Amino acid sequence: MLWQNPLPEKYVSLTTDELNAAITARKAELGNQVVILGHHYQADDVVRHADFLGDSFKLSQLAAEKVREAGAKYVVFCGVHFMAESADILTPEDVHVVLPDMSAGCSMADMAAYDDVVDAWEQIHDTLADRKVKARVIPITYMNSTAAIKAFVGEHGGAVCTSSNCDAILEWAFAGGEQPKAPDEKIIIMFFPDQHLGRNTAAAMGYDIDDDMCLWDPKAPTGDGGVTADQIAGSSVILWKGHCSVHKLFRPEHVDQIKAHDPDTTVIVHPECIYEVVQKADISGSTEKIKKAIEQAAPGSKWAVGTEVHMVNRLAAEAAKRDVHVRILSECQCLCTTMYRIDPPHLLWALDNLAEGKVVNEVRVDDKTRKWSLVSLQRMLDITQAAAV
Repeated sequence: MLWQNPLPEKYVSLTTDELNAAITARKAELGNQVVILGHHYQADDVVRHADFLGDSFKLSQLAAEKVREAGAKYVVFCGVHFMAESADILTPEDVHVVLPDMSAGCSMADMAAYDDVVDAWEQIHDTLADRKVKARVIPITYMNSTAAIKAFVGEHGGAVCTSSNCDAILEWAFAGGEQPKAPDEKIIIMFFPDQHLGRNTAAAMGYDIDDDMCLWDPKAPTGDGGVTADQIAGSSVILWKGHCSVHKLFRPEHVDQIKAHDPDTTVIVHPECIYEVVQKADISGSTEKIKKAIEQAAPGSKWAVGTEVHMVNRLAAEAAKRDVHVRILSECQCLCTTMYRIDPPHLLWALDNLAEGKVVNEVRVDDKTRKWSLVSLQRMLDITQAAAV
């Protein structure tokens, strides 16, 4: 996690109304120079000031599109650090991407450190060589990863995926990725950082969660990922031991409790939830899929949603106007605490500095990382477009 210096006293002493008025005024002053992006998991008091609301990759694409249309100089990303990195990668190099609070990181992304990934990659290949297994390892990383990991994947023949296109990306990889699979060749996917998205997606494709997958733990005291040579040689998917701290809070018993109380309630969860929760749910899908399902739900229907609480509350408030009843799957505090670090005082502070010609909290990806990250992202786009034809 990066460090964020405390804000000047004047920002924390302003009332809610004063903050909103000041942010609105600064936005008007900056005009087309700035684009403010708000992630679905962001709190309402920040979302109200966003020009666009969406998931991480959609917002980064919008940023690239809108800065070109409007000639914007600044993108203020009200999300977390890896999202701001993606925005910097996709926007022109002369555009400055600002994260209002540098401590707004992602614990899942941080679970796949670059050095650990390189070490695991080398150990896995050494094991396959020792066992004389004719196999090719193709790395796939979830969008919720650092730019360094996206670059590693791009440089080693892999691709990025999102929760909505993960199945298409895995199918591409199992077919051999950039190089068609040879008849006697085994393909092994190395998937990081979220074990649950990888497990749930591969399981839905017919792979056994015990026989066809193993879990690499970079913190294993044995230094070998906590897996045996037999597991590595016998696996089709090597999952990285990472998870989303929000979605891991949802438990199978939460689904059971909902169904016991009202069997007519439809349970929809994000595939970052653990396998047992996804299996018990009626539907699993990406942030955008959840959003569309609720927006298209029939009046009188009842839904329990397993994802971040700010998004669920926003969906529930809008759905209630159509007589659609939405609640969160569990009443535990299922909020993204790092996203919550970005608040109106930090947003105003960032805008004030931009208005004065000073760029603070700029997120900048180096040239080599940008180059290979773009390769992995472009592969994802090409695969997704081809699958849609």
